[in-house]
Formats: sequence, structure tokens, C-alpha cells
Amino acid sequence: MDTSLKETLIGWAEEYNHPKYFQEDPIIFPTQFARRHESGEASLADVEIAALLSAHLAWGRRSMIVRDCGRMFDEMQWRPYEYVMGGEYRNEDISLHRTVKWKEFAAICTRLRNIYSTRDSIEDLTDNEIRCLVFGQKEDRKAPNKKISMMRRWMVRDDGKVDLGLWKASDKRSLILPLDVHVYDQASALGLTSRRQKDIVTAREITDSFREIWPEDPCKGDFALFGYGVTHR
Repeated sequence: MDTSLKETLIGWAEEYNHPKYFQEDPIIFPTQFARRHESGEASLADVEIAALLSAHLAWGRRSMIVRDCGRMFDEMQWRPYEYVMGGEYRNEDISLHRTVKWKEFAAICTRLRNIYSTRDSIEDLTDNEIRCLVFGQKEDRKAPNKKISMMRRWMVRDDGKVDLGLWKASDKRSLILPLDVHVYDQASALGLTSRRQKDIVTAREITDSFREIWPEDPCKGDFALFGYGVTHR
């Protein structure tokens, strides 16, 4: 990676790793619960559930994501852990967010209830376990698991700006960039990957490119790609 590109990426990451750019973003929901957790008004499980569910709805226009996440937490009366463990869920064949229906939300809550019945935190679950045991999806070793990577970034990165840093046993050096079509297009335009597949191998390749700049925190590069998106509209 040439020096000019590195400097540009560093500049974008420094500028856009700031809460003011994420006031209409699904991270605002786990952030609210993280603040309550800090004051003793919410549990770590509240934050984890909020992060999981918000990430699960994180596709499409950000305004719609935020609107529908708000509806979801209203349904939970803003007590995610209590709602999940209560066992009575809205279970309807109508849309919660785009193609995600309330019955899918209920199924995720049911699986979370089973998981939290035997543990206080889901930090040690693997990506595959979250994919299969929480989201109820089939195992796919090639999938980029964007939603899971996003949730991990929120929970692990600890610079105190946008991300929450509550998973203390996890290493931010092992995080993988959350990869979707939009992020892929940005990374490809910058020459950070030459692969055409939007899979986990490509996600790791882009992450490795950022590791050249931020070896201790490669997912800081996610904010650089956000900066590219803002400056190239």
C-alpha cells in the first residue's frame, strides 16, 4: 500500500471515528444500553442482546433500520434481557424490518433464552455458533457474517469513541471487517482487494490490508471506508 493511500485512510479513520456521524445508525441502541450498564441500570446481557438484534436488522437505509429497531425495543419495553427470559414474544407472520418478520424475531429470542439459561454472556460464542445457534441460519464456512462482525466490532473495540469495548476477553486484533456489498465496492475501489467473491476470504483480505496501518486495531479501517463513502457520494 502506497504512502499516499495510507495517509488518506488514516485521515478518514481519524475524522469519522466520531459519534456525530452515527446519530442515525443502529449502534445507537446498544450504546444506550451500554450507558445504562455503566450506571448499573442494565446488565451486560441487555447490551449483548441489543447489539445482536440491532445488527440483525442492519441492512437497508439507515433511517429505516433505526425506525424498525425502535419498534423492536418498544415491543421489548426497553428491557431486552427481561423480555427474552420472559418467554412471551411477538410471533406474527408480518414484517418487522424488510423481509425480517416478527416470527423470526421470536425464534431468535427463544434461542437466546435457551443460551442465557446456561451462561451470563455470549462473548465466548464463535461466529458459527452465533450464526447457527442464535440466528438459526445454516452453517456456511464461506459466509462473511457481516452482522456478526459488526456486532463484534461494537462490543470489542475500546477506544471510547463510537464502539463500546465491553467484551474485555476478546482481542480487537482478531476482529474481521464487516463486509457487505457497499463495503466491498468501497474497498475494491481503493485497491484493498482484487477478489470478486464477497465472502469471508475477501473480508479477511481487506482486514489484512488495514492491519498494515493499524496492526493492533485493523477494524479501525471500517471508519476509513465510511469516510470514503461520505467523500465519494
